Amino acid sequence: MTTQLHPLLHEAHITFIGGGNMGRALIGGLLTSGLPAKQIAVVEPFSATAEKLRADFGIVVLDSIDALKLDSSVVQIVVLAIKPQDFKQVASALAPHLKSLPPQQLLIISIAAGIRLSSMTRWLAHARCVRAMPNTPALIGMGITGLCADASVDGAGRSQAEAICNAVGQSVWVQDETLIDSVTALSGSGPAYVFAFLEALQSGGEKLGLDAASAKALAYATLQGAAQLAINSSDSASTLREKVTSKGGTTAAALAILQEKDWQGILETALAAAAKRGKAMGDELAS
Repeated sequence: MTTQLHPLLHEAHITFIGGGNMGRALIGGLLTSGLPAKQIAVVEPFSATAEKLRADFGIVVLDSIDALKLDSSVVQIVVLAIKPQDFKQVASALAPHLKSLPPQQLLIISIAAGIRLSSMTRWLAHARCVRAMPNTPALIGMGITGLCADASVDGAGRSQAEAICNAVGQSVWVQDETLIDSVTALSGSGPAYVFAFLEALQSGGEKLGLDAASAKALAYATLQGAAQLAINSSDSASTLREKVTSKGGTTAAALAILQEKDWQGILETALAAAAKRGKAMGDELAS
């Protein structure tokens, strides 16, 4: 999936702290969208990862935050693509490098799960922060990201953050930061639920006598096709379900079992558990 580069990114310089899978996905998406490699830098301490980033993308790669020099003459966007447990330490090291920049010239975006805006702004001593929750389909340009911004982030800052996330898919904004836990439960963790469903669908096919390769092909293509059909249709998911369910037919027999086992209720309970854990992580990491 290729998106057109947002005009507000043309004059910005983007520095990634962390060049792991998600950082790499965002860098690749931005370059594919048309952002010149000279406008991207990444701080990556692991030499093997750093060398691959240089070789694949032709961008500036620094081995530590100490080597970072941010030019105050252009808009600077810093994307923190690091593990949540490393955030406070990294933020403390980064904060001194941000002091020389005019506040309106600097935007911080974090994709670290569980790190709240209040913690970000305190540790970085900077208010213009955006919290982002992407998911793993971003690795193939089909991700979706939940976004929430501090009140000091203006429309331009929001557009810049959205443009960066949209380089690997699409995004949605939530106004209440507590809803990021809901985003995490639904879309952040969602791919794992889909993979679990695929496992069960394939396993069920094998138990009905299909060989593993055939069961996998049928399960994967069915999920892909059904999802695309739903995306392309103006009908709701419930209407589409009703359209393929003939009274007394095979689909009705299968759905009756799912309803008997309260399949929807189980999934809703699972999402609630994920959201609860997301809130708990935020509490644990805030100190």
